[in-house]
Order: sequence, then structure tokens, then C-alpha cells
Amino acid sequence: MSRVSDAELIVLARQARERAVATFSGFKVGAALEAADGTVILGCNIENATYGLTLCAERTAIFKAVSDGIREFSRIAVVADTQSPTPPCGPCRQILWEFCGDIEVIMANLASETGRYHMRELLPVPFDARHLDEDANAKR
Repeated sequence: MSRVSDAELIVLARQARERAVATFSGFKVGAALEAADGTVILGCNIENATYGLTLCAERTAIFKAVSDGIREFSRIAVVADTQSPTPPCGPCRQILWEFCGDIEVIMANLASETGRYHMRELLPVPFDARHLDEDANAKR
């Protein structure tokens, strides 16, 4: 397993951000998702005119990874052009939790790291498959 450094992961997320399609909001975001084997999958936000069909950088990276058969992850770097940390939105937190578990989320801007959290801090009471199993067991 060859892991990239935190700084390298942030650089990759910054590069992914440059590919963002943020025609309407102008808010470009890049993500670099590290798999357990050290592979890094990049994602950027992709907007469209309806906004509702927009896909965030974090979900782009996760869906790319999962569609390529990668299912174990260690951390993700998320970059936006903001001074304060820009955490994943609610839907991204849900997807990150379900597919990645309690991974580390490194937030950065164009110049430096701005924050670092684990998913359990960003989504302290998650809904996941455990709840579905409870419902199935209750119906038996």
C-alpha cells in the first residue's frame, strides 16, 4: 500500500477542483478520495441548469471508485476557495458514511489546510444499514 502524504492528497484535490463545472454558482470543489490500497480517486462538482441534478465532488469521487470496484477507503481531501473549512454537504455526509465509514475528512482551500474531522464528528447520529436490519428483524 503506497499512501500519499496529506499535502499530496490536498494537491490532488486542488487539481480535481480545476475540472469542476460550476457554470451557475461559480463555486468549484475538488475531492481526492484515498482507497485502502493507496489508490486515489478524484472528483469535482458538476452543475447543471436545474441545480437539483448537480453532483458534488465527494459523491463524484465515491461513485467513480465504487463503479470501478473499490469499496474500502481511508480518507478524503476536499478543497474549495474559502477561508473557513468547507465540510461536505448533508447528502455527501450520508454517502461518505455509507460507503466509507468513519474516514478522515481533510478540508483545505487554495493555500492551506483549513480543518480535519472524522465522519463520526460530521455525522454523529447516522442512518445506515443497521437501521434497515432493525426494521427487518422487527417484522419477523
